[in-house]
Amino acid sequence: MNITFNEDTPQLQKLKKIKIKSEEKLIKIFAENAGLKYVDLSLKSINTDALKLIPEERAKAGGMAVFDMQDKKVDIALRSPLPQKTQEEIEKLKDKKYKPTIYIASKKSLKKAWSRYGDISYSVKTEKGIIDLSSADIQDVLEEIKILDDAKNILKEAVNSNKSYRISKIIELFLYAAYALGASDVHIETSEDDARVRFRMDGILTEVVKFDMKTFNRILNRIKLTAGLKISIKNNAQDGRFTIRLADLELEIRTSTLPDAYGESIVMRLLDPKAISVPMERLGFLPYFQEIVLNEINKPNGMVINTGPTGSGKSTTLFALLKKLIKPENKILTIENPIEYHVKGITQSQVNVEKGFTFLNGLRAALRQDPDVIMVGEIRDGETASIAVNAALTGHLVFSTLHTNSAAGAFPRFMELGVNPKILATAMNMVIAQRLVRKLCSFCKTQVDASDKKNKRQIDKIVDIYSSIENKDRFVDTSIKHKIYKAVGCKKCNNTGFKGRVAVVEGVIMDEKLEVLLATEPTEREIVANTRHQGILSLKEDAIIKIVSGVTSYEEVLRVVEL
Repeated sequence: MNITFNEDTPQLQKLKKIKIKSEEKLIKIFAENAGLKYVDLSLKSINTDALKLIPEERAKAGGMAVFDMQDKKVDIALRSPLPQKTQEEIEKLKDKKYKPTIYIASKKSLKKAWSRYGDISYSVKTEKGIIDLSSADIQDVLEEIKILDDAKNILKEAVNSNKSYRISKIIELFLYAAYALGASDVHIETSEDDARVRFRMDGILTEVVKFDMKTFNRILNRIKLTAGLKISIKNNAQDGRFTIRLADLELEIRTSTLPDAYGESIVMRLLDPKAISVPMERLGFLPYFQEIVLNEINKPNGMVINTGPTGSGKSTTLFALLKKLIKPENKILTIENPIEYHVKGITQSQVNVEKGFTFLNGLRAALRQDPDVIMVGEIRDGETASIAVNAALTGHLVFSTLHTNSAAGAFPRFMELGVNPKILATAMNMVIAQRLVRKLCSFCKTQVDASDKKNKRQIDKIVDIYSSIENKDRFVDTSIKHKIYKAVGCKKCNNTGFKGRVAVVEGVIMDEKLEVLLATEPTEREIVANTRHQGILSLKEDAIIKIVSGVTSYEEVLRVVEL
């Protein structure tokens, strides 16, 4: 008589259990004989942060799994410590300063650990609006991404992957790559057939990867959930934010969605605390200008206004100046929209229009907090302008921004907002105007060929402006022969020819002559003509000095400054 068993019969299940127990006993004996520890992973919980230290494919190839970790101490389960691939993975961990403890485990144990890869991605969303990223993963990606092409290859591979956690991994890699390359923004945009990702690096957008619309919609929904936005709202703009924890660094991601012809456009701005930590000495101010600015901000009261278009580095400059004033005896208070960077030693508050906390109300409340220094994110209306001016007149040092094209243009703008010119003259210390230009890559910049006709026209223009600058030795070393360079492009600068940015600035300080002039409600042109005696370079002249000093190129300056 034939007896058959199906998968669920008690007899077969019993045989399986006996076989598993026997295997575990044999593995335990083998471990003891080899002087190694034994572990049964079926009885232990798997630490997914530890598991992520070795990618799934490499873990399986090495017959191993990292199942627990505490700081730099890691527990690794192995089938055998002998295979070459296993030894290589252990050495990689040691190179990253991890201290491994080796355990021998059965194949069943390892399969249990490997099954957890399907439940995780590179990150774990621990709470609303916060993503924790494994420091080991970050280090791996940062080591892989040295140039833009590296990021393109990694992202293309992720987009084409069919893993169950593909969407999470794509978003994480966008942010990893952007951080590694120093990008300020990640743009995800749609077209009729597909979507594309572009990074803004040194102020210029560069395409990184494309993918289909189905992938885009899943990415959009995931980003909305993380940033606290409503998935159902597709016809209105939304703003949100979330935080990425990168080991000992918290990176704020400000997220904006906007309806477009084919769906929605997403922009994620990376608010890296390091970006606001630029000291004044590294902003690009020439030494003479630094001296003037320091003199004005060290006055006990008055206004310092910074002007320029969006993205011209006004906030970075203002915070660099505020940091010069952080002292135990100073209370510094800011009203921002939004708070982009948290700065130790400064009390920061955020505008909330929906709850009635505007720049105006914030400034009124700030004055009741007994501050010494106040920074108002932006002066937009007459009331805010009036209160800011009055604060400067009553013993406070006030910093703010204004949207004008030049430093001189700030004075007519204040008058348009209803500020009495005589009061403005008493309150104002200095107005700064700035732009950002890209710095030439020091590895590949090349001297311009003066014999070329096109180059000769550029050189003539540069020489013409440079010749008109008085007292050049205040701004540049006139004892050396200066060279003019152009951008070329190499791997070090992602073939752009530029690496990093520097401020091009001008300024107007309040003096007796300007005070008398303001009583006549002058035009911008009249203010420029009557402040030349202050000896401060115009935007155009400052840019020319940076060209002849080899910092930037003629073409780059033309992109942002009218010559």
